Amino acid sequence: MGLARVFTVIGSIVVLICVAGSFLMDGGKLLLLWHPGEFVIICGCAIGAFVTSNPPKVVKSAFASTFALLKRPRYKREDYVDLLKLLYDILVKIRKSGMLAIEADVEAPEKSKLFTEYPRIFADHHMVEFITDCLRLMVGGNLDPHELESLLEYELDTHHKEAAEPGHAVQRVSDALPGFGIVAAVLGIVNTMAAIDGADTGTIGRKVAAALVGTFLGILVAYGFVGPLATAIEHRAREEGKAFEVVKMALVASVRGYAPPVAVEFARKLLWSDVRPSFSDLENHLKGKRKEATREPGAKEEAA
Repeated sequence: MGLARVFTVIGSIVVLICVAGSFLMDGGKLLLLWHPGEFVIICGCAIGAFVTSNPPKVVKSAFASTFALLKRPRYKREDYVDLLKLLYDILVKIRKSGMLAIEADVEAPEKSKLFTEYPRIFADHHMVEFITDCLRLMVGGNLDPHELESLLEYELDTHHKEAAEPGHAVQRVSDALPGFGIVAAVLGIVNTMAAIDGADTGTIGRKVAAALVGTFLGILVAYGFVGPLATAIEHRAREEGKAFEVVKMALVASVRGYAPPVAVEFARKLLWSDVRPSFSDLENHLKGKRKEATREPGAKEEAA
C-alpha cells in the first residue's frame, strides 16, 4: 500500500481513537453511543440527498473516486517518465518524417508501436484519446500555436471541472450532515417529550442522551470523515489532471518550433516536485532512446 493510501487510512483511525479514547478517559461507555436509529436517520438522509442532488454520472464517479483512494495513483514518477518518453518519440517522428508520418499512429493507436511500447500509458484510454485528438488537430487542423493552445485550454478546463465534480458533491454532503444530525436530535427529543409522563429521571436522561448522540454523529461524520474524504478526492483529481497539462505543454511547444528535447523539458517543468524526474534522469532516459533508435540492425542482433 502506497504512502498516500496509508495516510488516508491512518487519518480516519486517528479520528476514531482520539474521539473514543477521550470519551473513555472521562468515564464514558462506548455502548452509550450505539443508537442504530440515529445512524439510519443521518446516513440514510445523507445518501438520499446525495442521490437526489446529483446526476447518476456524478454519483457513480463519486463512489469510484472514493474507492480509488485506496489504490495507487494513476500517475506516479515512473509513469510520468514513460509519458514524457512517449511525447518525445512522437515529436521526434514528426520532426524527422513530417506531420503526416504519425497519421497511422493517430488513427489506430492500438496498432502503433509508439503507444504500445508504453503499456501503462496505453492502458489509460482517456490519455490516449486526448493525445490522439491533439495530434489529429496538428495533422489536419492547420492551427497556429495560439489557436491550438486556446483550444486545448478549453478542453482541459472542461476535463478539470468534470473531474472535480465528485469531490464537490461529497463536500456538499459533508456540509449537510450536521443538519441531519440536528434532525435526528429533534426526533429524539420528540420521543423524550412523548414518554415524559410517568417516566423516571433515568429514563428521561437516557432518551435525551440518545437524542444528543444524533448531533454528535452528524458533526463527527461531517468534519472527521466525509469532509476530509471530499478534500482527498479533489487532491487526487488535481494530481491526475496534471498529466493532461504535460501533454498540452509538450505539443504546443513543438508547434511553436521548439526541438523535441526542449518541448519535453517544458512539459517536465509542469510536474509536481514529488513526481518530477530530474533533468539528468530524464536526459539519460531520452539518450537511451536515441541510442536505441540510431543503432544499426546488425548491432542489435549482435547485442542480443
